[in-house]
Amino acid sequence: MTGERDLGLLLSGMRPELNEGRYVFTSVPGPVPEGVTPQVTVAEPEGLTLVVRQEEADRAGLPYDYVAGWITLRVHSALDAVGLTAAVATTLARAGLSCNVVAGFHHDHLFVPHDAAAEALRLLGELSARA
Repeated sequence: MTGERDLGLLLSGMRPELNEGRYVFTSVPGPVPEGVTPQVTVAEPEGLTLVVRQEEADRAGLPYDYVAGWITLRVHSALDAVGLTAAVATTLARAGLSCNVVAGFHHDHLFVPHDAAAEALRLLGELSARA
């Protein structure tokens, strides 16, 4: 199934959903440590970035300094869709909230400050309702 490209439909159909848990960004110089199941990986020259549950990072002794809530936009967005990330990031930025976006094949995923995740969800719901 081809993802949606129309910005109005993407925004009105976002259906943001907060995933349970606390997530952290960390980096390792080699492979994923045993007992750690990353939600996201990004290979960079400096190391392998992992987004993992905070409790897994703690058990593995992995360093981190940012604890996030994970919001999934349930709309199936096309990878070449234009404007969704900008609209979401602008809405959250106006409220002073950081947002780290990861595009999956089917959905966009937002990592926002954990303590402000409910507020981010509310703001995204309002954005969707206005579209």
